[in-house]
Amino acid sequence: MEAHLTEWLNLTIRWIHLIVGIAWIGASFYFVWLENHLDRRNPEAGLSGDLWAIHGGGIYHLRKYKLAPEKMPETLHWFKWEAYATWLSGVALLTVVYYLNPGLYLVAPGSDLAPAAAVLIGLGSLLAGWFVYDGLCNSPLGKRPALLAAALFLLSVAAAWGYSQIFSGRAAYIHVGALLGTLMVGNVFRVIMPAQRALVAAIQANREPDPLLPARGLLRSRHNNYFTLPVLFIMISNHFPSTYGSAWNWAILAAISALAVLVRHYFNTRHDSHRFAWALPAAALGMICLAFVTSPQRASTPPTEPAAAQVGFVEARQLMDTHCTVCHAAKPTSPLFSSAPGGVMFDTPQQMQQMAHRIHAQAVATHAMPLGNITGMTQPERDRLGQWISQGAPIE
Repeated sequence: MEAHLTEWLNLTIRWIHLIVGIAWIGASFYFVWLENHLDRRNPEAGLSGDLWAIHGGGIYHLRKYKLAPEKMPETLHWFKWEAYATWLSGVALLTVVYYLNPGLYLVAPGSDLAPAAAVLIGLGSLLAGWFVYDGLCNSPLGKRPALLAAALFLLSVAAAWGYSQIFSGRAAYIHVGALLGTLMVGNVFRVIMPAQRALVAAIQANREPDPLLPARGLLRSRHNNYFTLPVLFIMISNHFPSTYGSAWNWAILAAISALAVLVRHYFNTRHDSHRFAWALPAAALGMICLAFVTSPQRASTPPTEPAAAQVGFVEARQLMDTHCTVCHAAKPTSPLFSSAPGGVMFDTPQQMQQMAHRIHAQAVATHAMPLGNITGMTQPERDRLGQWISQGAPIE
C-alpha cells in the first residue's frame, strides 16, 4: 500500500507542477513576445509603445508606459503566484521522488556517498547557486549582458558536471533543472517583484519612479525566458536514457541547452529581423549530431571479455528475472512499486522480445537500469544480455 500511495502522491504533485509551470512559462513567453512586438513609432505621450492584437474572437489594444501612468488603476494584475507555485511543487516533487528514496534514485550506483549527505548537497547547491548567480548579476559583469550570459552558461555546465560526479544521471539532470528553476523563482521573488512594488509605491506617493529597478527586473525576466527551454527539456529527459545515462551526460545536456537557447534567441529577435534564422537549421543539425554520437553502437561500454558464445533465451530469461522483472511485471515483487513503471512488463518471452531495443538502451548501452543498480547487475551480465539482443533476441 505504501508504494501505491507514493505513486499517487508523485502523480498529484507532478500534475500540479505541470499545470502551474505551464501558467508561468506561458506568461513568460507572452510578455517577452509582447515587449518585442510593441509598436514604438511615434508613441503617445508617456508611452513606450502599444500593440493591437486579435485572439479568441476579440480585438485587444495593449499599451506599455515608459515607467508608469500618472495615476494607478484600481485593479492591477500581478504575475507571481505561478512562479512560486511552480517552484514549491517542484521542490515537493524533488523530495518525493529523489530525497525520500536517495539510495534508489539520487545517489550514483556504486557510490560511497551517504544518502543523507547527497540530500544535503542537493539542497545546499540550490541555495548556493542563487547567491553565486545574484552576485554575478549585481557585479560589473551585470552591465555586460553577453559576457554575463557566457559566464552563466559555463557555470551551469560546471554544475552539470559536478552533479554527474555524485548523483545518478537522472538525478544530475533534475538537479540542474531545479537549480535553474531556483534562479528563476529567485529572480521573481528577489528582483522582479520588489522592482514592481517600488514602481507602484512611487506612483502612489506621487514620486518619480527609479528607472533602474524596472531595468534590472527586465534583465532578470529575460534570463528566465532563456532558462525556460533547457528546463523544459530536463523535465522530459528521464524518458531518454541515451542522454542522462551516457558517461558524457553533462556534455550532452550542455549541448542540448545551448541549442535550446539558440532557438529561443531566434524567436526573441525575429520581430526585428530574421538574421538569426540560421539558428533553427543549426539546432536541427545539432540534434542530429547528438543522436549520432549517442547511438548505442558508439555509447556502449566495450565488453570486458572477448566475444562470447551465443546467449540462449534461458540465460537471458534468468538475467531478466534477476534484474528486471522484480519491478517490470504485472505484479512487481519489489516493495518500491505497486505496478510496473511506465507500464513496461517482461512477464512473457514475447514482451521481452518486443522490448529488446528498450532493454538495450536502458541496461546495456547505458547503466540507467536497474534503478540505482539495486540488484547489483555486473558489466559481464550486461554484456551477455547485449549479446542476446544482438542475436535478434531469440525466444526459442
